[in-house]
Amino acid sequence: MSEEFYLGFTLIICGLDSIDARRWINALVYSLAEQYGMEGFKPIVDGGTEGFKGNVRVILPMQGPCFECGIDLFSPKTTYPICTIANTPRIPEHCIEWASVLEWPRVFPNKKLDNDDPEHINWLVKQATARAEQFNISGITYSLTQGVVKNIIPAIASTNAIIAAECTNEALKLVTLCNPHLNNYMYYSGDEGVHSHTFTYEQNDNCMVCGHKQKTLDVADEMTLEDLIELIKEDRTLQLRAPSLTFAETNLYFQNPKALEELTRPNLTKPIRELFESESTLTVTDPALPTSLQMTVRFKAIAKE
Repeated sequence: MSEEFYLGFTLIICGLDSIDARRWINALVYSLAEQYGMEGFKPIVDGGTEGFKGNVRVILPMQGPCFECGIDLFSPKTTYPICTIANTPRIPEHCIEWASVLEWPRVFPNKKLDNDDPEHINWLVKQATARAEQFNISGITYSLTQGVVKNIIPAIASTNAIIAAECTNEALKLVTLCNPHLNNYMYYSGDEGVHSHTFTYEQNDNCMVCGHKQKTLDVADEMTLEDLIELIKEDRTLQLRAPSLTFAETNLYFQNPKALEELTRPNLTKPIRELFESESTLTVTDPALPTSLQMTVRFKAIAKE
């Protein structure tokens, strides 16, 4: 969608199904407010649920904390050690991971697994079931397999209804000014009774979206580019999946397209001191974000024995 599409709304109500999608719309709305002033000012009412838990937040671009301010509070996707799923699976999820991470690439080396294709999911179910039988594990189902490969959390109708009602309530208050709006976070927990509370989430001065801060990394100059990328991926304040790096006019490494990935792949094994100097500012792009991040890399001295 073009910027004009979003500029046509008074406010935006989000019921998105992933953190990545929320990060994207959050950064986009902030960029609209920066570019167009009040014309681009689009409040966000964001609602989300996880089983019996849910939350609603009101985000006012340029006037308070944004979604990215609390990105480090989200737990990373559950992963399982390769050694466990390959050698000693103990639960159904291990067998499903084995089928999707190890067996699929072995059988179909040139074919990407499509998590939305029923034929692919059925193939995983068959392989995972056979694997589970070898280790006396039960519980492999189609829905569980789909949940593991797509990281799906079951939806609870009552939780969805409560969060949807709160989103509607906050949208009504923002549009009509009939009452003060939420400031700025509501949390609901329904797994141990019915409980909710509100609190004010503070703005993060180091936020990459609304704080306008550059990220600085102190690393050893002998680190390879591949190690640097892994370090960036492990940073919980960023939560990036597949970062691509450029320095000035030089493409250091690109995840996609395939031709560019192959062209920049040799850089992965090179020490970063051969690619750029200390205090260099790299541009980082990632599928999770619609904008690029500026990251300064400083070489730290390593004591020699």
